[in-house]
Amino acid sequence: MTKFYITTPIYYPSSKLHIGHSYTTVAADALARYHRRLGHETYFLTGTDEHGQKIERAAIAEGKTPIQFVDEIVAGIKELWSALHISYDDFIRTTEPRHKRVVQKIFRQLYDQGDIYKSSYEGWYCTPCETFWIEGKLKEGNLCPDCGRPVEWTKEESYFFRLSKYADRLLQHIEETDFIQPASRKNEMVSFIKQGLEDLCVSRSTVRWGIPVPIDERQTIYVWIDALSNYITALGWGTENDELYRKFWPADVHLVGKEIVRFHTIIWPCILMALGLPLPKKVFGHGWLLFGTQAEKMSKSKGNVVDPFVLIEKYGLDAVRYYLLREVPFGSDGTYTEDAFILRTNTDLANDLGNLLSRTTQMINKFAGGQVPEPDPATDDRVLAALAEQVVREYQEAMDRLELSTALAALWKLVDRANKYIDEQAPWALARDAAKAGQLRSVLYSLAESLRILAVALTPFLIHTPERIWEQLGLDPAQVRTLPWEEAIAWGGLQPGTTIRRGNPLFPRIETAKEETRVEPVTETAQAAAPAAPAAEPVEGVAQIEYDDFAKVDLRVAEIVEAERVPKADRLLRLQLSVGGERRQIVSGIAQYYAPEELIGKRIILVSNLKPKKLRGIESHGMLLAATAEDGSLSLVTLDKPNFPTGMRVK
Repeated sequence: MTKFYITTPIYYPSSKLHIGHSYTTVAADALARYHRRLGHETYFLTGTDEHGQKIERAAIAEGKTPIQFVDEIVAGIKELWSALHISYDDFIRTTEPRHKRVVQKIFRQLYDQGDIYKSSYEGWYCTPCETFWIEGKLKEGNLCPDCGRPVEWTKEESYFFRLSKYADRLLQHIEETDFIQPASRKNEMVSFIKQGLEDLCVSRSTVRWGIPVPIDERQTIYVWIDALSNYITALGWGTENDELYRKFWPADVHLVGKEIVRFHTIIWPCILMALGLPLPKKVFGHGWLLFGTQAEKMSKSKGNVVDPFVLIEKYGLDAVRYYLLREVPFGSDGTYTEDAFILRTNTDLANDLGNLLSRTTQMINKFAGGQVPEPDPATDDRVLAALAEQVVREYQEAMDRLELSTALAALWKLVDRANKYIDEQAPWALARDAAKAGQLRSVLYSLAESLRILAVALTPFLIHTPERIWEQLGLDPAQVRTLPWEEAIAWGGLQPGTTIRRGNPLFPRIETAKEETRVEPVTETAQAAAPAAPAAEPVEGVAQIEYDDFAKVDLRVAEIVEAERVPKADRLLRLQLSVGGERRQIVSGIAQYYAPEELIGKRIILVSNLKPKKLRGIESHGMLLAATAEDGSLSLVTLDKPNFPTGMRVK
């Protein structure tokens, strides 16, 4: 049987959890649920890193012992994971005896074989990051290059790990494999190693809150050997009961935030090499979930923390999980605003998926007596069946690449096409023509079967919605997660004659004050700037134009046939367009709003006669149109019907 072991970093206890803390764990949960759904034997580890000077100081400031301090916070973390339905198999705390005993064993083994030695340290130390820095890497003003806070001058006797000994071997492994993903993180780590690795301080004499060094109890084991070792201590490595270790190690993926990629792809693999243990197969460093239109990192001090409990209470668990996993191309930074959250929920969940279920069940009630009809082989056009097979394939490929947003975008191709299929086929018209009864049955069956398959594919992402879809389709909701994958995802699983049970809307639309939007072209200058201020009132002094002036602008229907990111330009995409019989290339600043994969096949409006311009050295022949809302969100101007050929002029 296929095994799958996924981990999140063990979280440093924080007295104020925010939605950013949830991002990694919800993503890991979706991947774990996906592999379980495929029938893989899966193990999902999370936990808390509870030692160190920062915890010690915070506990003293609150008049508590360190263990009292972390116990309260860990209870809050577990409560949040419960609210988000995180399906972890183990939650490890670095204060647990099972962890501490093995960490001491690791330290002693490395010392006995000469990979740890005693020396003294003198230099700069960042307490919040628990990182030592040489002066040349500090920011101006003696600030930590990672967090920007002041560092402290530290001088003490310590033990050091021979990190430099393993640099060449590690560099070769990174360069020859896909150990680090995405590629941008890999390139960063290759560059860091080539600058030279120094031996690593792995103990502290001035910190008491930690695991004692087994050969020198005046010293405390430092965070890197302590915290990073959890991935194998949780599996029982180094104990008599190491069955889980033998079954699941090496890990299939360590899922980490980009700020700690260095520790997981340099320090941790070197420790494993020294222990003679296999390296994890992959470390994936995702981006941050930032806050607001200024894209700031969430922090308590800035007052921009978004409480996930409040968000779940206000909008529902599935809406929160969907937003986290769909809004941000996994691996990139993303931005949270409540307006963007509402827009995504209303558009994707209420309007698209919810409306598709509501319309389908209503029409089956009205035109088929409330029972799923049997399709007519003579009139079944297989449009949705063929697309469902393609979408499932794309979905699985994306999940295997850890591209969660892309996987959901693939599913929404079927959602969007099914909604358009209703408009094209017009079942209400077919019902008036007895000669088209067979076609009506086929259309209604195809819509219901598409929803059945979508529900199965959504089980890794959403907690309640798949069951609700199956229940309204008249199926046993418990089986949406238990039927064998290949059987559940194959077209034709919905039995004709099944009595549907039409229910409440999946996602009631979130009502907000009406906001105005404006349509404008997207340029490199516009996309690089902060979101524009709302233009609710006409601006005095803006010149009116004559019709002849407007007629000079040549707007054409175009289809996006290729899309890819522009290297070293986070917001730019290179698009290849089909414009009639012509192929056209443009560069557009929409990468923060659309993943390249979800653009393929979209029909857009092109400003065709714009003078060519080079952006980042790439020739751009034209400009697409998009709508920018007051909250900074963006949507392409697209055509929703297929009978407008590319190259057609828009008047």
